[in-house]
Amino acid sequence: MKNLEALFEHQLQDLYSAEDQLTKALPKMVKNAGDSKLKKAFEDHLEETKGHKKRLEEICKELSIKPEGEKCKAMEGLIKEAEGFLDEVDDDDVKHAGMIAEAQRVEHYEISGYGTAVRYAKELGHVSIAKKLQETLDEEYNADENLNDLAEDRLNKKAK
Repeated sequence: MKNLEALFEHQLQDLYSAEDQLTKALPKMVKNAGDSKLKKAFEDHLEETKGHKKRLEEICKELSIKPEGEKCKAMEGLIKEAEGFLDEVDDDDVKHAGMIAEAQRVEHYEISGYGTAVRYAKELGHVSIAKKLQETLDEEYNADENLNDLAEDRLNKKAK
């Protein structure tokens, strides 16, 4: 990579890979969520994630780049860690609290990635792309806040 444009392309491909991996991992979270509100949160985020992936495809098309190309090893590791957690826990209440923790790790990673992409898009003068990326960033913040509310309002208390 020799300039910010190339780094931006790399970041977009990394985010695309992350979203693609997440669309395959979230159904397992839905299946393992015995709490109806947690299940709904994961179902909703799965649909949102599909939208994020589509939005990235549109952005890449606008920039004449392929969305594929990078393998997001960080997301691969986060998903592997979450799946490992599901295999280790016996108590449903503890499982639900832990699932939120694992999901928030993913959200925080995505927030970091999209925040960087928004800054790069603005720096490069891609105003409409920056707005699209900001829309996804806002949705990631909302998903994190929803998970936080579920944890604080009930699920962490049940896990005690």
